[in-house]
Amino acid sequence: MTEPARPAVIPGAEAVPLDLRAAFERYEAAIVADDVAVLDETFAPGPDTLRGDAAGLLVGHDAISAFRGTRGGVAPRTIERIEHRALGTDAALLVSVSRYAGGGTGLQTQLWQRIDGEWRITAAHVSPRAQPLDRTVWRTVGDPLWQGAWEGPLAGLTAAVKDLFAIKGYRIGAGNPTFLDSARVETTTAPAVSDLLRGGASLRGIARTDEFAYSIAGDNVHYGTPANAAVPGALPGGSSSGPATAVATGQADIGLATDTAGSVRVPASYQGLWGLRTTHGLVPRQGLLPLAQSFDTVGWLTRDGDTLQRVVDWCLSFDGSESTESVFGASDSDLPWRFAVPDEALAAVDPATGAAFDALLVRLAASSEPPVLWRTPIGDLDEYLEPFRTVQAAEAWRNNGPWLREHPAAVGPAVAERLRVAAAVTAEDEASARRRLEPLHERMRELVRGAVLILPTVPGPAPARGRSGAEVDRVRVATLRMTTPAAVGGLPAVSVPLLTVPSPLGPAPVGVSLVSREGTDIALVRLARRLAATVSHPGATP
Repeated sequence: MTEPARPAVIPGAEAVPLDLRAAFERYEAAIVADDVAVLDETFAPGPDTLRGDAAGLLVGHDAISAFRGTRGGVAPRTIERIEHRALGTDAALLVSVSRYAGGGTGLQTQLWQRIDGEWRITAAHVSPRAQPLDRTVWRTVGDPLWQGAWEGPLAGLTAAVKDLFAIKGYRIGAGNPTFLDSARVETTTAPAVSDLLRGGASLRGIARTDEFAYSIAGDNVHYGTPANAAVPGALPGGSSSGPATAVATGQADIGLATDTAGSVRVPASYQGLWGLRTTHGLVPRQGLLPLAQSFDTVGWLTRDGDTLQRVVDWCLSFDGSESTESVFGASDSDLPWRFAVPDEALAAVDPATGAAFDALLVRLAASSEPPVLWRTPIGDLDEYLEPFRTVQAAEAWRNNGPWLREHPAAVGPAVAERLRVAAAVTAEDEASARRRLEPLHERMRELVRGAVLILPTVPGPAPARGRSGAEVDRVRVATLRMTTPAAVGGLPAVSVPLLTVPSPLGPAPVGVSLVSREGTDIALVRLARRLAATVSHPGATP
């Protein structure tokens, strides 16, 4: 790539003091080269240093450094203009315009201060060049890509559809470019997509997924990793990473997604969204590329509870769905204002998450209409996870193994390793795992017969991007231990953004999950909204 010609003299640079100009040029060279050591040195130490951009605000040198370590360098660019304003003998404001070799301009605003004789950045704001299409989030996008009905309960809303659903005239890509190239063009649209369109929502675009939905991190070696809109520099959560980021960044109002072992709930928790995993088998899965049919469910992501309620009221009603039987019978009555806290799940969370969750329960108990709350055992979480993973792996290999044999080098290393392990699952292994799941399935259904389970959605905040594969896998296993019990029970579960915990990248959201009996999905969202209102205003009548 050819860099644009550098001006012989950058307009405005002559007004910058020589030592400050040298510090600025050293920083600019480091950012293009991704020299993290120099960047760390250039930003002022301490907890008060600031860096912001469209993705959010980082506070403190440590948070900025953690973000720098995961981001990578910027595209080739040159500085074409600098504005300097002296704010005193040891402070100055620099505003610079950068031009990128690939087109477009950006704006950098920096507050520099002389600290111990050296110029350091104490506050910075970056306005990057406009991106016509974020390919980490979208496979294809329009305005809209597909117009929904002009009237209806979802009119005016836009949807990002995970790249697993059939849309007439398009191929399913499943997060893998080789699979996309070999896929057939769909001749019909999946009912779950059609339901949204008939309700008045428009299709904004087809959004990325982790490869074959066989991950919960949100990374993709082929297309890149979508941003986490709540925590700059953190993983977005997957496998519904594209729809989640599209909704969290305001590019869509609804994310149509899937949840096999947490692929709606995890990104909802990581990015501060509302996310519903529906009762297994309630929403039709025709036109959906499967991962593991025994657990695959359809779900939705939204930024607020009111929008999620609009979606479920329509898509789960007799009038709204093409093939879902009416569930208003079970869901028309409110669920009991009774919550059971699973002992084993609470013991599995990070200390900060546990403290934040305990504080939420205190607020709930202090509300004007406190619910009945108690602790309950649900059993060793590994008893759920181990047979779940065996059955999931067996089905994932049946679904994807034939294609993978024909394209052995087409899959990223993490998913390739999971499918390699899956290929070794025998029929006896699978049958044994299914027998172990049967009593657990009944146990979960018994636990929610007269109450709703309440627990943190995941053990802690979204991990930083760039962590080692071993560390990401450790977080993945810890997360699956908490998300699989609802999947084993085939139960609806909603994640609500109610907790905030510290992380190396700054304050981060963690969701609170509610799990209820089968078929009560609409009432579950209604209950979640009541819970959110209660803990936000504990002294008020919900």
